[in-house]
Amino acid sequence: MNQTKIIAKILYYICIVLSAGYLITFVYSMVCLLTGFAITPYKDNMFLHINYPFTEQSFLNIERSCSYIIFSFLLVLISYGIFFWLSAKVFKVFFQSKLFTKENILQLTRFYLYNIFIPLPIVIIASFFVEVESMIWGLVFIHFILGIFCLFLANIFRQGLHLQNEQDLFI
Repeated sequence: MNQTKIIAKILYYICIVLSAGYLITFVYSMVCLLTGFAITPYKDNMFLHINYPFTEQSFLNIERSCSYIIFSFLLVLISYGIFFWLSAKVFKVFFQSKLFTKENILQLTRFYLYNIFIPLPIVIIASFFVEVESMIWGLVFIHFILGIFCLFLANIFRQGLHLQNEQDLFI
């Protein structure tokens, strides 16, 4: 079990960093797009460079189209920021001293609900406004499988909590 705790702790920190990266990039991009700060037009105004703060060096290159900016850029950043945040919470479950708790089940439940019910509607809605590449449908399927797997884990944890409470055990 010690090996599981070590791996879970490492993955927890990796996911926290990834989540922070996505969410900070989302907030910075929103500020830039709304204020015009650190934005440089590119190729006859067809594209935008979002520059690193206080520089002229390009950080992100995006198409200058509202539908692209919303559905292929900002929605992706916020969605994966949330995904990695929820992933970190799931990994945190596995290095707690007590595994079978209501809080841990809640973290697993949030993760599986997000992965089962959020990616597909987002991609379907986005497909009305931007071209969705076939690879994206594969990612939606992978998120669905992750959600189902976590649903199984949540149900195992519910059963473990029930048995723990029934037996007044500490597992």
